[in-house]
Amino acid sequence: MLKKEMERYFQKKLSENKDSIELYYEEKEYALKHDLIDVDLISIRELPSENRFRNAYIERGNKETEEFLSQEEDDFLKHKISYFDEHKNEFIYIESEWWSIVGIDGVAFEKDDVFGNYDVMLGLKLQKKQDSAIRRFLSDNLKGEQATYDLMFDGNEGVWSLNFALNDLEDFNEELTIDEAFRIIYSFLIKLAETIEGLQ
Repeated sequence: MLKKEMERYFQKKLSENKDSIELYYEEKEYALKHDLIDVDLISIRELPSENRFRNAYIERGNKETEEFLSQEEDDFLKHKISYFDEHKNEFIYIESEWWSIVGIDGVAFEKDDVFGNYDVMLGLKLQKKQDSAIRRFLSDNLKGEQATYDLMFDGNEGVWSLNFALNDLEDFNEELTIDEAFRIIYSFLIKLAETIEGLQ
């Protein structure tokens, strides 16, 4: 699935300009690793990572009621993740074209009231038979002795419900902005999708 989505994205970009392509780091690395772009014919320019989630759909909601609170502009992503320490009743939900590349519609993010972790919640469009491969990846790539995750398959939707703590990702620190947090999450999900695809 990942390769197909990447190829579709590259073709779209190259239809705009056949001689060069602008890519973010993760897409550039994937293209080079899997020989999806002929670097003898096409020049690649790396885009600044902080632009990835510009133009994303961002909304805040109430954790208890799931009531919509407001739609936010890009500037909201500049807040530190500690925003959710001060607004424990809120969650943020982000939709972006980037999530579709890794088989996701959107990602929700909030501070866990019980354990104090920053929780990441999403629906992952992978087949049920990939259960053990997904679990193995999560066990191998979530760090820390207390690293845990929740993974459940919804047969009606054909989607995995996945929750994990941002705190358990390798590049986590308390000073991250929300934008940086979502970029780390995206990198993690690209790695997950690429690993699962490599096992097929």
